[in-house]
Amino acid sequence: MGTRCLTVFNTEKGKEIVVMYRQHDGYPDGHGKELAEFLSGFKLVNGMRGDEPPKFANGMSCLAAQVVAKFKDEPGSIYLYPAGTRDTGEEYIYIVSGEIGQEPIIEIQDSDGLMLAKGTPDEILKFIATPAPEEEES
Repeated sequence: MGTRCLTVFNTEKGKEIVVMYRQHDGYPDGHGKELAEFLSGFKLVNGMRGDEPPKFANGMSCLAAQVVAKFKDEPGSIYLYPAGTRDTGEEYIYIVSGEIGQEPIIEIQDSDGLMLAKGTPDEILKFIATPAPEEEES
Protein backbone atom coordinates (compact mmCIF):
# COMPACT_ATOMS: atom_id res chain seq x y z
CA MET A 1 0.00 0.00 0.00
CA GLY A 2 1.32 3.47 -0.88
CA THR A 3 1.66 6.58 1.24
CA ARG A 4 -1.43 8.57 0.29
CA CYS A 5 -1.64 12.34 0.48
CA LEU A 6 -3.92 15.22 -0.33
CA THR A 7 -2.87 18.56 -1.79
CA VAL A 8 -5.43 21.23 -0.95
CA PHE A 9 -5.52 24.50 -2.90
CA ASN A 10 -6.99 27.61 -1.29
CA THR A 11 -7.95 30.90 -2.93
CA GLU A 12 -6.26 34.11 -1.89
CA LYS A 13 -9.17 34.54 0.57
CA GLY A 14 -8.68 31.07 2.11
CA LYS A 15 -11.56 29.21 0.44
CA GLU A 16 -10.73 25.71 -0.83
CA ILE A 17 -10.73 25.35 -4.62
CA VAL A 18 -9.96 21.67 -5.18
CA VAL A 19 -8.23 18.71 -3.54
CA MET A 20 -5.66 16.62 -5.42
CA TYR A 21 -5.28 13.04 -4.15
CA ARG A 22 -2.06 11.09 -4.71
CA GLN A 23 -2.04 7.33 -4.19
CA HIS A 24 1.73 6.77 -3.71
CA ASP A 25 4.85 8.61 -2.47
CA GLY A 26 2.87 11.11 -0.40
CA TYR A 27 5.51 11.51 2.33
CA PRO A 28 7.35 14.85 2.66
CA ASP A 29 10.59 13.71 1.00
CA GLY A 30 8.50 12.33 -1.90
CA HIS A 31 5.45 14.39 -2.85
CA GLY A 32 6.33 17.26 -0.52
CA LYS A 33 9.75 17.67 -2.10
CA GLU A 34 8.38 17.38 -5.66
CA LEU A 35 5.65 19.92 -4.90
CA ALA A 36 8.06 22.40 -3.30
CA GLU A 37 10.60 22.01 -6.15
CA PHE A 38 7.88 22.69 -8.73
CA LEU A 39 6.50 25.72 -6.83
CA SER A 40 9.93 27.20 -6.07
CA GLY A 41 10.25 30.55 -7.83
CA PHE A 42 6.54 30.91 -8.65
CA LYS A 43 4.90 34.28 -8.14
CA LEU A 44 1.16 34.86 -7.99
CA VAL A 45 -0.11 37.66 -10.24
CA ASN A 46 -3.51 39.21 -10.91
CA GLY A 47 -3.93 39.50 -14.66
CA MET A 48 -1.37 38.88 -17.35
CA ARG A 49 0.39 41.90 -18.85
CA GLY A 50 3.38 40.34 -20.59
CA ASP A 51 6.01 41.30 -18.01
CA GLU A 52 5.46 38.36 -15.68
CA PRO A 53 8.35 36.48 -14.07
CA PRO A 54 9.44 33.20 -15.71
CA LYS A 55 7.32 31.13 -13.29
CA PHE A 56 3.98 32.71 -12.51
CA ALA A 57 0.33 31.86 -11.97
CA ASN A 58 -2.65 34.13 -12.60
CA GLY A 59 -4.04 33.57 -9.10
CA MET A 60 -4.45 30.41 -7.06
CA SER A 61 -6.88 28.71 -9.47
CA CYS A 62 -4.28 29.00 -12.23
CA LEU A 63 -1.60 27.68 -9.87
CA ALA A 64 -3.78 24.69 -8.91
CA ALA A 65 -4.28 23.83 -12.58
CA GLN A 66 -0.53 24.04 -13.25
CA VAL A 67 0.24 21.72 -10.33
CA VAL A 68 -2.32 19.18 -11.52
CA ALA A 69 -0.88 19.35 -15.05
CA LYS A 70 2.62 18.74 -13.64
CA PHE A 71 1.67 15.69 -11.60
CA LYS A 72 -1.01 14.11 -13.79
CA ASP A 73 0.95 12.54 -16.62
CA GLU A 74 -0.80 9.14 -16.92
CA PRO A 75 -4.00 7.37 -15.85
CA GLY A 76 -4.24 6.49 -12.15
CA SER A 77 -2.23 7.70 -9.16
CA ILE A 78 -3.51 11.33 -9.19
CA TYR A 79 -7.21 12.20 -8.76
CA LEU A 80 -9.20 15.38 -8.18
CA TYR A 81 -11.80 15.62 -5.44
CA PRO A 82 -14.17 18.41 -4.41
CA ALA A 83 -13.08 21.05 -1.95
CA GLY A 84 -13.43 19.81 1.61
CA THR A 85 -12.58 16.17 0.82
CA ARG A 86 -10.72 14.41 3.63
CA ASP A 87 -10.53 10.90 5.11
CA THR A 88 -9.27 9.20 1.95
CA GLY A 89 -6.63 7.27 3.87
CA GLU A 90 -4.14 10.12 3.53
CA GLU A 91 -1.10 10.20 5.77
CA TYR A 92 -0.15 13.77 4.82
CA ILE A 93 -2.01 16.89 3.75
CA TYR A 94 -0.28 19.67 1.83
CA ILE A 95 -2.13 22.99 1.85
CA VAL A 96 -1.10 25.44 -0.86
CA SER A 97 -2.17 29.05 -0.47
CA GLY A 98 -0.89 32.47 -1.38
CA GLU A 99 -1.45 36.13 -2.02
CA ILE A 100 -1.07 38.16 -5.19
CA GLY A 101 2.48 39.47 -5.57
CA GLN A 102 3.90 36.74 -3.34
CA GLU A 103 5.25 33.21 -3.58
CA PRO A 104 2.86 30.40 -2.71
CA ILE A 105 2.95 29.02 0.83
CA ILE A 106 2.92 25.29 1.58
CA GLU A 107 1.74 23.85 4.88
CA ILE A 108 2.43 20.18 5.65
CA GLN A 109 0.12 18.41 8.09
CA ASP A 110 0.06 14.83 9.29
CA SER A 111 -3.11 12.72 9.20
CA ASP A 112 -4.17 14.11 12.61
CA GLY A 113 -3.98 17.69 11.34
CA LEU A 114 -0.76 18.47 13.23
CA MET A 115 1.26 21.07 11.33
CA LEU A 116 4.74 19.73 10.56
CA ALA A 117 6.00 22.70 8.56
CA LYS A 118 4.80 25.87 6.85
CA GLY A 119 6.65 28.23 4.54
CA THR A 120 7.68 29.18 1.04
CA PRO A 121 8.69 26.35 -1.29
CA ASP A 122 12.38 26.97 -0.54
CA GLU A 123 11.72 26.93 3.23
CA ILE A 124 9.86 23.63 2.83
CA LEU A 125 12.78 22.18 0.87
CA LYS A 126 15.12 23.14 3.73
CA PHE A 127 12.74 21.55 6.25
CA ILE A 128 12.63 18.31 4.23
CA ALA A 129 16.44 18.24 3.86
CA THR A 130 16.98 18.64 7.62
CA PRO A 131 17.15 15.26 9.37
CA ALA A 132 14.82 14.72 12.31
CA PRO A 133 16.66 14.63 15.66
CA GLU A 134 16.37 10.82 15.94
CA GLU A 135 17.84 10.46 12.43
CA GLU A 136 20.95 12.54 13.16
CA GLU A 137 24.18 10.63 13.67
CA SER A 138 25.80 10.74 17.11
